[in-house]
Amino acid sequence: MLVKALGAGFVGFVFLTVVIAAVVTTVVVFDHALTAPAPGASTGTGSAPSTEAQQDIPAEMLVLYQATVGDCPGLDWSVLAAIGKIETDHARSTLPGVSVGENASGAGGPMQFLSATFDSVTARHPLPAGGASPPSRYNPSDAIHAASYYLCDSGAPGDLRAAIWAYNHADWYVDQVLDQAARYRTTDTTSGGGDCHTASPPNPTAAQVISFACAQLGLPYVWGGNGPEVNGGWDCSGLTQAAYRAAGIAIPRTTYDQVHTGTTVSEDMLAPGDLLFYSTGGDVHHVGIYLGGGQMVHAPTFNEPVQVSPYRWGGDDYYTATRPAPAQDDGGSRAAP
Repeated sequence: MLVKALGAGFVGFVFLTVVIAAVVTTVVVFDHALTAPAPGASTGTGSAPSTEAQQDIPAEMLVLYQATVGDCPGLDWSVLAAIGKIETDHARSTLPGVSVGENASGAGGPMQFLSATFDSVTARHPLPAGGASPPSRYNPSDAIHAASYYLCDSGAPGDLRAAIWAYNHADWYVDQVLDQAARYRTTDTTSGGGDCHTASPPNPTAAQVISFACAQLGLPYVWGGNGPEVNGGWDCSGLTQAAYRAAGIAIPRTTYDQVHTGTTVSEDMLAPGDLLFYSTGGDVHHVGIYLGGGQMVHAPTFNEPVQVSPYRWGGDDYYTATRPAPAQDDGGSRAAP
């Protein structure tokens, strides 16, 4: 496990520690240079818990995770819950350092803080009432709120991957947290869409993007496809480019150019019309259009027509999302899947 320690006033250092655990991977967060969250960000209300969340998370812990919604504007509670799951199985682990003492790396509590890191966070952010006095990293309320503030100081929600990476410097850890958080958020909603008939676009542009894409349902996948009139069907980036063109927004032709277009959107702030990207080893190979309710419309691959599918699934390589804005057309015509 990679852990990072940064002292106040000097350049930090990184070292590697492997902790073998039967059930839970123990992760240690160390203090480092932090920045405050951007002012004026929207607080939101947080997503609804999925069936998995309600069955897996103890009721008292679920309440505490959801109570963090005001700590870091825009950070969904499910991210904290995912960290709590991976760290200590929501404080149920019997490994050393969960309820008392410390593990081999000096971490303790349900969110696995070092004492110095926890003290640094609580010095910057007074914790809400309901915890211990003085605050304790072993108190679930204190630990969860401190983790929320720590993620916010580390860049959440604007750069959620970077914030989680600051919590533990390992890409596999970031991927596990994001995957677990997605499973903890409900994908069955009556108000957030989920298909072409119930999608609730936030603005006319998104409505036009979704309307165009949904009108292509059932058309075949064609590598380099630019539509039925051109070459009989669509590939993934051809469909997204055409959908945005229908809304008056020019975006590049390929996935690896489209991913750099528009504003990056954290996974817990997705809105219908956003572009969803998937990447393997830095190769951005697929893109779809978010519908809401955990669903997207896309041109998947050979022998799979344009369709609506869940945007997250076990073992997926979800990468990021963007929200394109009006821009100049690059005039490109290269094809990509």
